[in-house]
Amino acid sequence: MAEVPKVDWRAIDNDPRFQDLHRRKTGFLWGLMVFSLVFYFLLPIGAAYFQELYKIKVWGPVNVDLLFALSEFVVAWGIAFYYAKRANTIFDPMAAAIVRDAEKSLGVRK
Repeated sequence: MAEVPKVDWRAIDNDPRFQDLHRRKTGFLWGLMVFSLVFYFLLPIGAAYFQELYKIKVWGPVNVDLLFALSEFVVAWGIAFYYAKRANTIFDPMAAAIVRDAEKSLGVRK
């Protein structure tokens, strides 16, 4: 049975490129999480404290409250799209470079 090479996870964790990737991705995700939580909780807070605003009819039976509730779906999809675009253009290439170097150090060929 062939011996599987050991990955030096400590070296990868200490790599400044990995540290930069982790810092940038964590900051980005925290920002998205804070934005999404604030936007999500605006609906119940607004419905509780700004009832007159949320009762305003926009078109037929559709009021501001319903539009805001439906906008949460649009915002969720927008956040997912924004994250995917950012991950594909920034985070994934950074991670691929780290993986490529780790594979070179293990002698893995592709």
